[in-house]
Amino acid sequence: MANTKSAKKKTKVIKKKTAINRVRIGKYKGAITKMEELIKSGDKAKIDKFFSTFQSQLMKVSKKGSIKRKTASRKISRISKKISTIKK
Repeated sequence: MANTKSAKKKTKVIKKKTAINRVRIGKYKGAITKMEELIKSGDKAKIDKFFSTFQSQLMKVSKKGSIKRKTASRKISRISKKISTIKK
């Protein structure tokens, strides 16, 4: 348990940041799951429509520091590679 006043304040801050990060990571995972489902369905029009939103969501999460920027870039790259193999 925290002993000093500053340590007690820090635990409150950590709880708030943890909650915010969980929401952000949830959005990140949700975007990846939705994109994977769209790829499995093979609907090129829906995939192309969602891809810009997908990129935006991943970069927003990485910009805030919940995940690393290179991780987001790698996910985007791998997904775009999968999309390019899908035929119209």
